Amino acid sequence: MGIFTDQIGFESNEKKIIVTTEPGSYKLVNEDSGECVLVKEAVKKLEAVDPLSEEETYSVDFSEVNKEGKYRVYKVTDNTDDSQDKSNDNKQDAEKSDTFVISEKIYTDLQRALSKALYFQRCGCALEAKHAGIYTHKVCHTDPVIHLMDFVNKTANPKTFDLRGGWHDAGDFGRYSTAGAVALGHILYAYELFGDVMQGELNIPETGNGVPDILNECRYELDWLLKLQDEEGGVYHKLTAFTHAPFIMPEEDKDQFMLYPVSSMAVADYVAVMALASRIYAKFDPEFSKLAIEKARKSFKWLQNHGYVGFTNYPGSHTGEYGDSDDDDERLWAAAEMLRTDKTGDVAAYRAMFEKNINDEDVTLTSFGWGEVSGFAALSVLTDENHTAGEEAENKFKEAIKEEVLRLISVMGQNGYNLAMTPGDFVWGSNMTVLNRGILFALADIANIELPTASMSYREITFEQMHYLLGRNALNRSYVTGFGEHAYKNPHNRPTAMDGIEDPMEGWVSGGPFSHFCDADALRILEKGTAPMKCHADHVGSYSTNEITIYWNSPAIFVTAYLNSK
Repeated sequence: MGIFTDQIGFESNEKKIIVTTEPGSYKLVNEDSGECVLVKEAVKKLEAVDPLSEEETYSVDFSEVNKEGKYRVYKVTDNTDDSQDKSNDNKQDAEKSDTFVISEKIYTDLQRALSKALYFQRCGCALEAKHAGIYTHKVCHTDPVIHLMDFVNKTANPKTFDLRGGWHDAGDFGRYSTAGAVALGHILYAYELFGDVMQGELNIPETGNGVPDILNECRYELDWLLKLQDEEGGVYHKLTAFTHAPFIMPEEDKDQFMLYPVSSMAVADYVAVMALASRIYAKFDPEFSKLAIEKARKSFKWLQNHGYVGFTNYPGSHTGEYGDSDDDDERLWAAAEMLRTDKTGDVAAYRAMFEKNINDEDVTLTSFGWGEVSGFAALSVLTDENHTAGEEAENKFKEAIKEEVLRLISVMGQNGYNLAMTPGDFVWGSNMTVLNRGILFALADIANIELPTASMSYREITFEQMHYLLGRNALNRSYVTGFGEHAYKNPHNRPTAMDGIEDPMEGWVSGGPFSHFCDADALRILEKGTAPMKCHADHVGSYSTNEITIYWNSPAIFVTAYLNSK
C-alpha cells in the first residue's frame, strides 16, 4: 500500500492529484483542524500495470479544494468501531500520505535552497559559519595547477597556472568547463526570464553589493571559467586530479590538479555562456560585460579555425570525461548567443555558423543537458524580443518543440504518475531528464506554442514533473534534501559524507533512479530487474543513482523560478 504526494504541496488553484496503489475511497483531512474536507474515489488510469513502477496505480483528484492549510490523505476503511484493537490502528496509520500544504506559492523556499546549495560547492575558499552555518570547511584547492602532459611526462619545472575558484562539479572535487557552462546557462536564462522572483538574498559573502545574489553566485563560476581560455582562444576541457580523491573533506585533498586538453565542445559552450553573461551583467558590471564578450569573440574565432576536437580521458585517468561525439549543437548555441548579443562583432560569421548547424539533421533543437545543448539555442532565439535570428529559424525551433511536446504529453498518458518519462528514460541522472523536460514545457509556454491538449496548461504539465521529483513517485521519496517528510538524506557527496553532521545541507537534487545502476552499494541494495522508477539507493556510496551535481540543481532552479513567476 502506498499513497504518494508532492511532499511540499500544491498551489491553491492548481490540480491536486495523489497517486495510490490500491482502489477505494480516500479522504483529504486538514491536519490542523482534524476536519475531513473531501472524500473521493480512486480512479484507475491504465488497464495494465504502470510501466514505470510495475504496480497497479490509481489517482485521486482533490483539485476542488483551494483553502490554504496543512493536509494529509487517508484511505477510508470499513472499520468504524472505536474499540478496534491497536494492531488495526497501526494499519490505519500506515494507510496515509505524508503531510503537504495547499498555499498560494509553494516553491519559494525550495527555489532559494536550490540556489544557495551552489555556494556549498565553492572551491578555493573557506566556507565560514556566518554564511555556511554548520556546514563549514577550510580553504581548499589553492595549489598551482599544471598541464596534464607535464604531469604524465613528469616535466621538470612545468608551467603553472593559478586556477582557484569555481564550483566543485558534483560529489567529487573536479571542475569541468562544459558542465559549468550548462549549469550557468540554466540559471542565467532563469534570471533573464523570471528575474522578478530571483532577487532574494542567499546569505553569501557578496550579499548586499547591489547585485542579485543569484548573479553573485554565478559570477563565482564565471570568473573561474574565464581563466580556462588559452592564448589562442581554446578552452581547457576540465580541471581535475588524475583520479578522484577518496572520501575526505575538500581541504584535505592535496593531489596535483591539472588542466586537461582543449575540446571544441568546451570552446563553443564557453562562447555561448560568455555572450549570455555579457548580456545579463551589462546592467550591473559594464566592465565585466565588455570582458566577457571580448573573450567570447576570441574563442569564436578559434571555432572558425578548428573543426571538431573531441575529448577522451588519458589512459588511467578516471575523473569525469564529459565526452561528446560531435559539437554541432554546441556550435549552434554559441552562434545563437553571439548573433543575439554581439551586434558590433562579426555578425555574418555568427549567422553562417548558426544557419549551418540549425539545419544539421543530428541536432535535436530541444535538449538542455551537457551532452546536447541545442535547447539553449531555442531559448536564445525564441525569447529574443528583437527576433534577430529571423522568422524561419523561429518557426523551425517552434515546430521541433511542438513535436517533442506532443510526444511527451502522449508519454504522460501512458503511465500512472503523469510523468513525461518512459521506462527507457531512467538513465544516469534521470532527474535531470525530468527537469529539462520541465524547461521545455516552460519554453513552449513562453513562446506561445499551441498546446495540443486542452485538459492541462503548460504550467500544470510542468507542475506534474515537479510533483514526481518531490515525492509523488513509487518510492515515496523527495529527491531534494531537506524538503519533504521522506526526503533522501545520503547524497554521494564527499563533504556531506565526511563533515560529521547527520543531515546534509538542504537543496540538493539527487541524480535519481537509474535502470542500469552500477555502483557496488546500489548493486547490494537493489535487486536485478527492479522497476525503473524504483532503481534508486539512498546511500552515500551510490554514485550511479544518488550523486549531486551543479547541473542537476540548475534546471530545478529554472523550473521553480518559472512556476513561482506565474
